Amino acid sequence: METAVLDQAVKAVADREGKYLTFALAGEEYGIGILKVKEIIGLMPITTVPQTPGYVKGVINLRGKVIPVADLRLKFGMEAMEYNERTCIIVVEVKGANQTILMGIVVDSVSEVLNIKGTDIEDTPSFGGHLNTAFILGMAKTNGSVKILLDIDRVFREEDMAALSQAS
Repeated sequence: METAVLDQAVKAVADREGKYLTFALAGEEYGIGILKVKEIIGLMPITTVPQTPGYVKGVINLRGKVIPVADLRLKFGMEAMEYNERTCIIVVEVKGANQTILMGIVVDSVSEVLNIKGTDIEDTPSFGGHLNTAFILGMAKTNGSVKILLDIDRVFREEDMAALSQAS
């Protein structure tokens, strides 16, 4: 029995280990698994779509493909920020229950790609029962700081996916 629990813990550590694209949002550092990232682009004209949630900025035409764009600051309930020359769009692949969509997420700036060992990733601390942290893969300890690793598939839940697929 103990070996099964240990094997499960080792697998959980190994599942989170890997390369992460890190980016800044409201002065904090976040990371997304590099395999979820399709490309990083500068800001481009975003066409607004009526009756979408406030965090959905609209859609962009990326080489003939229309993809929805969400502002991650607004999705997380942070204060909106004026976009500047460092603001960019990370194009990611998000899996829903029955579809995978390409979408853009607006971030303050992209930092770097880090190779993070599983042993440097801790579980998300408990913040009490009222705070949903299911979208956080873990907390990576790197160079004396902490980076919040996101499970991008969980950041955007089913109702978000419905709104995003309507936008595109």
